[in-house]
Amino acid sequence: MKALVFDRFGGPEVLELREIPDPILLADSVIVRMKAIGLNFADVYRRKGNYHLAGQPPYILGYEGAGVIEHIGPDVIGLKVGDRVAFADVPFANAELVAVSTDRIIPLPSDISFDQAASLLLQGLTAHYLTNDSYHVQAGDEVLVHAAAGGVGQLLVQLCKAKGARVLGLTSSPGKREKALQVGCDEVLLYDSDWPEMVHHWSKQGQGVDIAYDSIGSTLMDSFSSVMVKGIVVFYGMAGGEPPLIDPRMLMDTSKTLTGGDLWNHITTHQDRIERASALFAEIRQGNLHLEIPTKFSLAEGADAHRLLESRKSTGKILLLP
Repeated sequence: MKALVFDRFGGPEVLELREIPDPILLADSVIVRMKAIGLNFADVYRRKGNYHLAGQPPYILGYEGAGVIEHIGPDVIGLKVGDRVAFADVPFANAELVAVSTDRIIPLPSDISFDQAASLLLQGLTAHYLTNDSYHVQAGDEVLVHAAAGGVGQLLVQLCKAKGARVLGLTSSPGKREKALQVGCDEVLLYDSDWPEMVHHWSKQGQGVDIAYDSIGSTLMDSFSSVMVKGIVVFYGMAGGEPPLIDPRMLMDTSKTLTGGDLWNHITTHQDRIERASALFAEIRQGNLHLEIPTKFSLAEGADAHRLLESRKSTGKILLLP
């Protein structure tokens, strides 16, 4: 099979399409012929060597995608050759064929395309637990969403709006501001403005919002300034750098709450994956989630796909197609 591989850490130029052996079929796994593969910043960090990679080169990136089952292990029950499936956390996905343990398989309904699944799952599952577990968003809540034009941000905005919340977005440019407004934000502020003060003016009571979803990290204290007394800040990413240390006395004095979020603490079973993915598919059917048309590259163009992602000029999902 062909796969996008690299032998040393570095820039996008280290990636190349190469013929390598097919994956080994284990008793409790299936081999999926990939139709669409999601590209994520974690792939960039692994390519650079920021995230640890086990084993020896050639290394294969990719954890998210969708395709069709081509081979089934002897212990597999409930799946068959030809089934359309997807996954969000399976290694070595940047290849024509991927070995997938059955506990990672998410059945793909006929009305959800391969492109939709590969564009949705990793970021969508994140947005789902953030709006249902980290904080249960309800009608009438006022919500601040950082990086509202980004992958998770767009989905967060839409899921919050579907629950009846009022949503204020933050973006880094006028172009991204327009994108965030298009996906449903009631208003969008720019990071180069005095946005913590403006958040208070925007909130109905002038006291700040109920909750802030912060994926930037370095903005954490400003997020605390933006939420009301007894408000909540959910910290789930560090796109802008390390967060400052938080003084517990500030939390005590303001009765504000800081909670963290990591997807892998929320999808610990196969049933978790299926239930949350099914809920996301239902939101698409109901018209509550609209996915931007993805930008597509062939596996052979993987280096160009990485360059586009690192440029931060893209707003929708980037897919690799075998």
